[in-house]
Amino acid sequence: MQQATLTQMGQVVILTGEWLSNLFLRKPELREWIKQFNHIGVQSLSITNITALFTGMVLALQAAYALSAFNADVFIGDLVSLSIVRELGPVLTALLVGGRVGAGITAELGTMKATQQLDAMRAMATNPVYKLVVPRLVACVICLPILTILANFIGIIGGLFIASFELQIDGHFFMGRVLDALSVNDVFSGLGKTFFFGYFIGIIACNNGMRVESGAEGVGIATTSTVVSASIVILISDFFLTKLFYMLT
Repeated sequence: MQQATLTQMGQVVILTGEWLSNLFLRKPELREWIKQFNHIGVQSLSITNITALFTGMVLALQAAYALSAFNADVFIGDLVSLSIVRELGPVLTALLVGGRVGAGITAELGTMKATQQLDAMRAMATNPVYKLVVPRLVACVICLPILTILANFIGIIGGLFIASFELQIDGHFFMGRVLDALSVNDVFSGLGKTFFFGYFIGIIACNNGMRVESGAEGVGIATTSTVVSASIVILISDFFLTKLFYMLT
């Protein structure tokens, strides 16, 4: 088990080096990049925004019941905004994208590996990393912060909706508390983590997909492994990245 983990980590490091060399030393294929931005970013908007909306609404309800016991209802906006911007927005968005996009990338590349399409590309002097990995990994790293920004906004709007119509809290007052509670460091510490999350999702998905074995069964195993591994790595790295950003601010 330990040997397999070390081997996989070595494969990830090698693939990262190949990705960086192809990213900076070769001309990008803009058409493929745009295609991946649409697939990874635009098509993930619905699931991330719906999740963020109802997360904000649930947070507002929970905060109302918890804070009302201390006559501290005025801090609902603070709790909702800080919880979403610092942690829930980045982490939930990364987990959802990791499940949807990570599984899709692994299945796509894994099928190409199982049907020997990757070998055919190499036979035609085409680098699979340049053609397949670079656009997908770049799209993951760039799209995840953008998705998180939108999710943060939608989540706060969800909290505002519940505060205004369910808890009878003035909307202007709620938004005033949100703006007072949030600082630049809060926003950038949450967004800063998403670049790492995007990299983890992309590199794990591409690595598992390009190393599929045993045909269709291997594709299924690799897809499951991607979802599980990406989720665990996101949650573990979130702890260490949070500590790092607090030390830097």
